[in-house]
Amino acid sequence: MNYQIDNLDKEILKALMLDVQQPYTEIAKTLGVSGGTIHVRMRKLTEMGVVTGAELKVDPVALGYDICAFIGVFLEKGSEYREAVEQMRQVPEIIELHYTTGSYSMFVKMICRDTKHLREVLNEKIQVLPGVQRTETFISLEESISRQITIEP
Repeated sequence: MNYQIDNLDKEILKALMLDVQQPYTEIAKTLGVSGGTIHVRMRKLTEMGVVTGAELKVDPVALGYDICAFIGVFLEKGSEYREAVEQMRQVPEIIELHYTTGSYSMFVKMICRDTKHLREVLNEKIQVLPGVQRTETFISLEESISRQITIEP
């Protein structure tokens, strides 16, 4: 596919990143194009893999999950990474997992109800996995910034 992203595409993306529930007709009116143009552009951006979906954001605290923790995971061998990922996929409290450079083999973000729940997940679900040598835990006291990339014109 030889489609190039232009300024109109970027403006559409910016608008939807601010409010994904915004109707295409409203975006079209703001940008001075037809609603059909927005639909066509979004379909092309999705086919290209620029847009990978839309998601509903839920506040974990409102659902009783008060602890956000980051876990540095040390693997015995880097070759155990893929198997560790598959095992960690089964831990529902893990919401992000990154393969990293630096001190840790992996860096995990997880959400737990409280410190007791965090301890249970660490002791019974993560540290017992084959290949996990040890972990280092960081508890987030406050999320000050959460955003997507800024799209430049």
